[in-house]
Amino acid sequence: MPQPPTLKIVEVFPSLQGEGLRQGEPTIFVRFAGCNLRCSFCDTKYAWKDGRDYSASQVVHKIKKIRARWPASWVCLTGGEPLLQDLRRLVSLLKREKIKVQVETNATLYYPLAADWISISPKPKAFFFSPQYRRIAKEVKLVVTRDLDFRIVERMRGEFPAKTPVLLQLQSNSRTSQKRAMKILKQTMKPGLCNIRLAVQLHKILRVR
Repeated sequence: MPQPPTLKIVEVFPSLQGEGLRQGEPTIFVRFAGCNLRCSFCDTKYAWKDGRDYSASQVVHKIKKIRARWPASWVCLTGGEPLLQDLRRLVSLLKREKIKVQVETNATLYYPLAADWISISPKPKAFFFSPQYRRIAKEVKLVVTRDLDFRIVERMRGEFPAKTPVLLQLQSNSRTSQKRAMKILKQTMKPGLCNIRLAVQLHKILRVR
């Protein structure tokens, strides 16, 4: 009998969600290996390769063991780029356990997935994203690098419904990054350009994973 496909995973660990609108919520992270973009500013370059093979059932078992000591309601599937792998069975098993699922993706890849929360982060220089995310993304995170400017933020704001927040995500908590983000935010504060906000990396401030 053929074995179910495995997932290439770097780590599974409990922490707080450090970014986006779910910031501060207890969460269990599943970090997948591999990325199709490999941005120079990435802070998880170690996830670009390697990883161990797990079946979806093994991942869920590991999550359940962590929940015994860290009873989080949410699991976040992140990377790397998690959608390089087929997450559908894993998401189905997690939903069966009544666990809420968040997916963090660069949005270049798409297939239907029964996640509760999809967080997309289009990357420079093209800031391309699959059009299906216009309807289902809960938040759009734009990392404030030297490639990001007001014109790009204005274009990205127009790509999504007004109810979908666009977050200017600091690349780091350095003063330089803060100043760059504040400059862009101030430029967006004009009539018709709404629901854009600044976002910090809480996990780095608190020095947790």
